[in-house]
Amino acid sequence: MAEKEILPFGDPVLRKKAKPVEELTPKMLKMLDDLVDTLYAEDGRAGLAAPQIGILRRMVVMDCGEGLIELINPEILESHDEQIGPEACLSYPGITGIVKRANYVKIKTLTRTGETMYLEGYDYLARCIQHEIDHLNGILFIDHVADGQLYREQTREKADLMQALKLSR
Repeated sequence: MAEKEILPFGDPVLRKKAKPVEELTPKMLKMLDDLVDTLYAEDGRAGLAAPQIGILRRMVVMDCGEGLIELINPEILESHDEQIGPEACLSYPGITGIVKRANYVKIKTLTRTGETMYLEGYDYLARCIQHEIDHLNGILFIDHVADGQLYREQTREKADLMQALKLSR
């Protein structure tokens, strides 16, 4: 188990679709453990998808304030309602954008023991789930920015969305 480097925007891996986990081998479980170590390496991290550390597998770890959630081959079964709010990404530190997401999602996923699990998320958890599943599909939060603007977290000044999009294609 080890903390891994988080790939920055502009890395082509972030735009690739991750492959399903076919079998929960010791190697896959180690990758999941590395994701957990990387997530918890710094305070304030809510979620991390395997492609963000260069692993093109459909695995996500999250802690949106209520403990660790591990998702393997997650798929959204249902979503509804709407929320609009700020969103950020570990691959683009210090930058936020206003993003529209579903306010409720229901997903099907595997646990690390291979059991099928269903999870429902509202509000912030729903936002995190959608953000991380997007990473598994090569989609970044900047693709959803509602007002066409990115902002620097510290100063609230505008950042260049077009430059970010060029970096991430």
